[in-house]
Amino acid sequence: MPMIGRISGRAVLLLVLMLAGCSIGDVRRKPPTPSSRAAVTTPSPSAAVAEVRRVRVAVPQRYDPPYVEFVDAEHGYALFANCGEPPPGDDCPARLFATDDGGRSWRELRHPHPAAENHQLYAAPGVLTLRSEPHGWWISTDGGTSFTHRLDGPPPQWVGAQSRFQLIEGSGQVGEWDGQRLRPLAAQPRVPGLSTVDTGDGLLVVAAGSEDGKPYAAVSFDRGRSWQQTPVPAPDGHVGVLRAVVERDGTAWLVGQRPDRRSFPALWRLRRGWNLVGADGHPPQIQSVAPIGGGLFAVTGPAGAGAVGGGRYTELPWPIGPDRSLSVLTDGTLVAVGGDGGILLGVGWVAERRWTKIILDTS
Repeated sequence: MPMIGRISGRAVLLLVLMLAGCSIGDVRRKPPTPSSRAAVTTPSPSAAVAEVRRVRVAVPQRYDPPYVEFVDAEHGYALFANCGEPPPGDDCPARLFATDDGGRSWRELRHPHPAAENHQLYAAPGVLTLRSEPHGWWISTDGGTSFTHRLDGPPPQWVGAQSRFQLIEGSGQVGEWDGQRLRPLAAQPRVPGLSTVDTGDGLLVVAAGSEDGKPYAAVSFDRGRSWQQTPVPAPDGHVGVLRAVVERDGTAWLVGQRPDRRSFPALWRLRRGWNLVGADGHPPQIQSVAPIGGGLFAVTGPAGAGAVGGGRYTELPWPIGPDRSLSVLTDGTLVAVGGDGGILLGVGWVAERRWTKIILDTS
């Protein structure tokens, strides 16, 4: 089947919903103000990006572009931590900023250990984690107002913020977070090459893995107390890493990454067993895949963005270039990073998204 041509406007949502077999019922720089408010531009209605929020922050221009991570559509953090070579030190202290209004304004936070050989930032709902190698980890549960220090290993608060059920590093067992640590479940799924576990509403837990290029999975409907081995139909070709993805509404997927990591993946959806998801007309190479609700998966790659549903691939008029990777935040917002810089946030439902580009400029 030939690839469907590009479409725009509200027709995107209607067409993609039909492909999925569901109904609507289902499913350049301006001077900054003293408060570092965004210089907002609104492109013409035909532009794919609805709004550009460009903010200049009080950071010297010798710094490289920041690492930006959003928790949801409104809350995010930006870390300026590099000034080129050599590695950062006392002459290039890390600078940390936060936004509570979707990137319209940014306020600087005190970085707890700004001089380090390597800086990292991780954000999750209610938890901000910083790593300053080789000095350890710092964690904040009050939006960066205060931090506590941990020398070895990721802080427990960060581990707990990932998911109720996780793989325990080292043992490869499925563990449940008890508020202090991951405790191995009494019942463990018998999944060869177990690589991921994910959960949606707390009732459904999916564990997946692969061995010799073949996919395997198990499902629990009682919070990990027991497991059902669930046959996974063989895809065309082999899969490398198999990833379990459970959406907030409980829709469960398996994503089978190909051994070369770029070829179009194998996809399964759990509906009275695992069902292979067809995608006629899909691009041969991809950058990322992410569930977007309504029984659909979004795909990004050299061909831009598209949706998989109803056995076919449909191009979408999203401002996603070939080098951007797409992921889903906890509130369902889509975030696209990479490419030509800045960060894109897509707020909306299924394929109908309002895209905002956020850019931080140094002074």
